[in-house]
Amino acid sequence: MEARRIKLNRFAVYAWTVLACNLAVIVWGAYVRASSSGDGCGSHWPLCNGEMIPQSPGTKTLVELTHRLTSGLALLLVVGLVFWAFRAFRKGHPARTGAALSGVFIVSEALIGAGLVLLKLVGGDASIARATYLSLHLVNTFVLLAALALTAWWASGGRALRRRAQGSMRWELLAALLCVLAVGVSGAVAALGSTLFAESPLTEIARRDLSPASQLLFSLRHYKLHPLLAGAFGVYLIWVAAAAKNACRDVWVKRWAWALVALVLVQFGAGLLNAALLAPVWLQLVHLLLADMLWLALVLLAASALAQAEATEETFERVRVRQTVEA
Repeated sequence: MEARRIKLNRFAVYAWTVLACNLAVIVWGAYVRASSSGDGCGSHWPLCNGEMIPQSPGTKTLVELTHRLTSGLALLLVVGLVFWAFRAFRKGHPARTGAALSGVFIVSEALIGAGLVLLKLVGGDASIARATYLSLHLVNTFVLLAALALTAWWASGGRALRRRAQGSMRWELLAALLCVLAVGVSGAVAALGSTLFAESPLTEIARRDLSPASQLLFSLRHYKLHPLLAGAFGVYLIWVAAAAKNACRDVWVKRWAWALVALVLVQFGAGLLNAALLAPVWLQLVHLLLADMLWLALVLLAASALAQAEATEETFERVRVRQTVEA
């Protein structure tokens, strides 16, 4: 029994490590986009400029090649996670489900990344297709992170979701998850606009010969759709976190709720600083990392809250009504 517990603890440590590695790969992928290095290997995949190991590679090639190598490592780590989960846990354990979903979404993540290169939706491409593809990429990335986090959480002793967790608790948390996805997509498009169109006076922009697609991407960035969504949905996230914290007695619900509130506030500050400094690359990466961490805090808050006793649902409803009245 003691040996099995040690083995499961090792798996949990490995699962959290795999999650951290994927976060690092995601941030580096954002640097590839921000530095316009996505075409560093040309339109070749999996080869780089038609070679297995490029000769005398330039900076952009090194940046892109590093991302491909680390992405490949992340894929292998997730494959190891899947095999280990099915050996370590009994049939029906939620960690198995989380690991299997992680395997599915790491594969789709690789395919989407390959598609960006093969379809030449990299570098200076300012098409609507690229913005759409990047949005799909971000949603897949967030779902992958959620699956990895849940695998690690359940392997660490987190309780499985209750099938009868219904009513306002389930729907409020689902709405919160969709809100973060919407803000993330708008942020991805805004970041693409910042990369393609450096900040400059509107009179200079007006003289540029932009395609209709480029004009749309620039307009989405210029009219601040992303900050507006972030502000509105951020307030909603704080409200949901407070309601869940007050409704559930579980210590982890309270901890994840506090973490979510803190990350929302820090992200607000990072977003304001990002706008004030005209979106420097380093701050874009920090902003993305905070967004990923905020998403993970929300996912784990939802997992903790929806694993509670069914009586919690009634308490959550009472708290929700009280907050609405007080507002």
